[in-house]
Amino acid sequence: MALQGVENLARLPELKKKILWTFFLLAVYRIGIHVPVPGVDTAALADFFENTKNTLFGLFDMFSGGGLNKLSIFTLGIMPYISSSIVLQLLTVVSPELARLQKDEGAQGRKKITEYTRYGTVLITVVQGLGIAVGLESMSSPTGAPIVIEPGWMFRIMTVITLTAGTVFLMWLGEQITDKGIGNGISLIIFAGIVAGLPRAIINTFQLMGAGEMSPLLVLLLVVGMGAVMVCIVFIERGQRRIPIQYAKRMVGRKMYGGQTTHLPLRINTAGVIPPIFASSILLFPATIANFYQAEWVHTVSELFNPGSVLYNILFVAMIIFFCYFYTAIIFDPKQITDNIRKQGGFVPGIRPGQKTKEYLDKVLARLTLWGSLYISVVCVLPMLLISQFNVPFYFGGTSILIVVGVAMDFMSQIESYMISRQYEGLLAKGRIKGRQ
Repeated sequence: MALQGVENLARLPELKKKILWTFFLLAVYRIGIHVPVPGVDTAALADFFENTKNTLFGLFDMFSGGGLNKLSIFTLGIMPYISSSIVLQLLTVVSPELARLQKDEGAQGRKKITEYTRYGTVLITVVQGLGIAVGLESMSSPTGAPIVIEPGWMFRIMTVITLTAGTVFLMWLGEQITDKGIGNGISLIIFAGIVAGLPRAIINTFQLMGAGEMSPLLVLLLVVGMGAVMVCIVFIERGQRRIPIQYAKRMVGRKMYGGQTTHLPLRINTAGVIPPIFASSILLFPATIANFYQAEWVHTVSELFNPGSVLYNILFVAMIIFFCYFYTAIIFDPKQITDNIRKQGGFVPGIRPGQKTKEYLDKVLARLTLWGSLYISVVCVLPMLLISQFNVPFYFGGTSILIVVGVAMDFMSQIESYMISRQYEGLLAKGRIKGRQ
């Protein structure tokens, strides 16, 4: 059945072209990762990053697909664009003008918000690029070798221009994948960056196993454990609480409309991967500051916030729960949903329309968000506990697994939808291809 689905993919020229176009653009991104910014000693930089895996540098390096480790032209990756998008979403809550653009202006309003997001991306990239350039000038490798060969404003300006151009190009690349390929381009770029580290992790694991530092049984348990975690992620990410919606019958002219029953799907994990990203960024900040200061008390404080420590895990879980509720409140407005249901003549059976329906949706969403936040906490904290317990270098964080599995599910869903829209049953494994009608 699976092979038949692959055959059906090959029989769709349009879909085949979209998939090839997607992989080609992702290949361009991976090639650019290996193009370094001029004026940097890459060997000294690699030695420096070897000691910063549990800091913000390690987190940003993961999302940039290894670009920060090499200080490539794609060092900042697509994170400035994501940060700008999140800031715009937050501003729509407090700014009536942005809220009007998002809700009332339709496609034209969304186009304007996208334009603001691009401007914000450039601004964030310039600030971050300048910060990276200035920071690199004061850094050196553990052996004392300076990272920047010739410090000064020429290096700073060149670095800012290079990193800004790289991020803008990646932003354009993501939009091209979305328009001409399959899937969300921005998500696929992050996905490709994380997955690119998988072959190296596998090779390192086999080398350690060959050297006797890891037992085959431990490797097998890790593989089985990761597989079980992925299955749980798929199961929960597809989980929904379906709120039944009944539409009243109404006469329009001589025709009767309404009377049908549908449902409002509420996801268990409405906030996605944003909460662990925010929580990690905040908690890794002390460890990052410690790389710039030699005071003993600074390093003592930073050790308390190292991933795997008791304090780090407790704060990490607490912040994930907080950001799950916070971000869900931003992207899901029960009042707006209630108004839309009422305008269309619908109601929740057993619940009075209006305020009572809003309170009911709030209550259901709060319960789902609690379970969703606990699920994200377990997925993100469990790998760190295993690493601290077994000291295993083969490590993919829970945030990485969430992103990889979520993007893969979305990618396959879009391929499936594309085939269904053309009356093909390949990925559904239901038999022969139907002809077009």
